[in-house]
Amino acid sequence: MTTPDAAGGPLLPPELLERFRARAAGYDAANTFFAEDFADLVERGYLTQLVDVAPGDDGGMRQASKAQRLLASAAPATALGVNMHLVWTAVAGLLADRGDTSLRFVQDEAARGEVFAFGISEPGNDAVLFDSRTRVDLLPDGGYGYTGTKVFTSLSPVWTRLGIFGKLKGRDGGPDTILHAFVPRGTPGVEIVEDWDPLGMRATQSHTTRLDGVRVEADAVFRTLPVGPNRDLLVFGIFAAFETLVASVYLGIADRSLDLAVQALSQRRSHQADRPLSQDPVLRDRLATVAMQRTAADAELRGVVLDLDSRADAGSAWFPRLVTLKTHAVECAVAATSAALHVGGGSAFRASAEITRLHRDALAGQFHPSTEESARATVATALLGPPGS
Repeated sequence: MTTPDAAGGPLLPPELLERFRARAAGYDAANTFFAEDFADLVERGYLTQLVDVAPGDDGGMRQASKAQRLLASAAPATALGVNMHLVWTAVAGLLADRGDTSLRFVQDEAARGEVFAFGISEPGNDAVLFDSRTRVDLLPDGGYGYTGTKVFTSLSPVWTRLGIFGKLKGRDGGPDTILHAFVPRGTPGVEIVEDWDPLGMRATQSHTTRLDGVRVEADAVFRTLPVGPNRDLLVFGIFAAFETLVASVYLGIADRSLDLAVQALSQRRSHQADRPLSQDPVLRDRLATVAMQRTAADAELRGVVLDLDSRADAGSAWFPRLVTLKTHAVECAVAATSAALHVGGGSAFRASAEITRLHRDALAGQFHPSTEESARATVATALLGPPGS
């Protein structure tokens, strides 16, 4: 095996991973939710791992990153889907480890079996967390009404708590603010539109969610932030947890793809040269290039999760570091799946082939925040200051 840290431990024993791998193709072909995988993960306590082993001195981020990477090597869409629940529990833990207990209820409810999802991404909102196209209205009794559209809502079939945010216009010339809250499943005005039919990561069932005057009580708003870039701990926590765990998923794809490439080169022969293709210098070089890329991204990921658990104070350097990690992990996954497709020969270019599905899954990485363009803008701003400054 070329995969680092291949041992699954108690959360993901080898026989369970093989069951996940065997189901993945069927979920993908039918464009259905990973229901059996989800039930297995719940039974093993996988969704409470960041409650049981919290970020910080207990090493929760290291464990979760390793587990998600391993799960993704077997079933990437399953890993990406459950990622969204794990991100919220990671955010709650990262904040608590830094003295902010405002999301302690997330850990408590996750321990009781609630399933969290993200209602953050919006069509046309490239500001991500720093602005919102969802309108928040102040209701006469002091509550709030949320109206807008959320996309890429992973875990749509099973979530029980949806994290949402929206923009409340300032009164009497005051500043606009962003209000964060959770809404329970079944809340009036929440509509799940079953429109998920993507190229890859199909089993996540990340349907569109429409909010039509969804009522949120005033005391259910857990964070009020200004519009625009800010360094609130919640923003840091979401970026840190999301980018790290997403990177773990895509490096898991790279791990499995390199395994498949090694298997293909070990089994195929050149008729003309009368030797195994594993001896072909061009193909060896191609695979070595990707393996070196994976080694670099692996070191980057390990460094980030270690620093998150140890509360390293990287200040303003955290954001460019996090977006760079996610970008490098996705690039590595795409490069690894491309290389494995190439060395696998014509038989690998089948819709039902595992490496073909992995390649489609890897391409989905470019659509997660931060996009490549946004990531490069973040790094450039860290180096040179904002444009026009």
